[in-house]
Amino acid sequence: MLSPLLLLLGFAVPALGVYVSVSCPRGKQCQRALLSGNDVLLHCNSPGAHWHYLFAHAGDLPPFNITHLSNVETLPEGSLVIREPSPSQTGVYSCLDKNGSRVARYDVDFQDATVLHVTHRDLGQQPLENGSVHLNSKELIFTLWEPWQDCNRCGEPGERKRLGYCYVQEPLEEPTPCWLYLGEVDLWSNRMRPELQVESCHVQCQHRPSMGVGYITFDSFQLNEESESVWLSCPLGSIYRPVTWEADDTLLTWQSQLSGEALNTFLDPSTGGRQLQVFRAAIYRCFVQQEFMAQFNPKSSPEALEAQRDGSGARPQVAPEILWWKAGSVLTGLKLALLAGTLLALAGLMLRFCRPSQGAKRDCVVLVK
Repeated sequence: MLSPLLLLLGFAVPALGVYVSVSCPRGKQCQRALLSGNDVLLHCNSPGAHWHYLFAHAGDLPPFNITHLSNVETLPEGSLVIREPSPSQTGVYSCLDKNGSRVARYDVDFQDATVLHVTHRDLGQQPLENGSVHLNSKELIFTLWEPWQDCNRCGEPGERKRLGYCYVQEPLEEPTPCWLYLGEVDLWSNRMRPELQVESCHVQCQHRPSMGVGYITFDSFQLNEESESVWLSCPLGSIYRPVTWEADDTLLTWQSQLSGEALNTFLDPSTGGRQLQVFRAAIYRCFVQQEFMAQFNPKSSPEALEAQRDGSGARPQVAPEILWWKAGSVLTGLKLALLAGTLLALAGLMLRFCRPSQGAKRDCVVLVK
């Protein structure tokens, strides 16, 4: 059984967050499909504003103030942050100014990211086919695709992804996100799922503004007998942004994962790869919008650290007789050098005394054994 240790690192860069920002013209009503489990900011430029919320399945219940919810926060300028929204939070969000006048209204469908249909074009995998449902008439169910995100690498092969949302359309009517359309109708089919599609890309490097964060090094995560895997989370990563992971300088790709070739890692589809599950110790690096965000270094087990301290373990083992031979060789060399120095000094001394003084003769023989 896996005991994953989830490293949630959003606190490292709280000012920037990992949410997608959604705007709506002042006084207008805007409709949007988004994904559950991924932070979102609903923009409202009205300091001191308060928000009312109406459940999509609320029936005749009146809207209520949502600031007491644990995953909701109103910013000083009036915008609303919803962290890891659930599909049950699909509904109508209204921003009201200090006088109670509506500034903006968002009809948001938080579609379930845990049931994403993920495909890779280079593997020949196909998106969901159009379907139909019979309620008032024969409604069409289809995927409304967002534009392709930027390539996650430049100057070398990379990948890019796009998101698709489930929509329903009646004849001669505008399409509506599935769960906003259904409202109180309890209906589910395998076709009513959001999608994630990936394809290979290769683009030239261009200057792009930096996020101004700088990369973060985390020391460290650990794999042991109790924890067979660990979850790593890339700061500022999001399903709405290009994210890249490397393991010991080897690129981790969706293509490898979706083809069954990736054995030691798992890119989480519901977060667009922001979270990575790893099953072996390595140095992992993540990039967001081609910018280096974080490095995760593995931590040696206590046994390995103890082995390094006492000279065993990671170091190569050397036979005692070889160590003795090396020590003996060094000692012998020192002895020879000392003996040679002594002989030279003695020879110099003997020559000094044996040299005849001016006008005298002396015979001298120096013997060296």
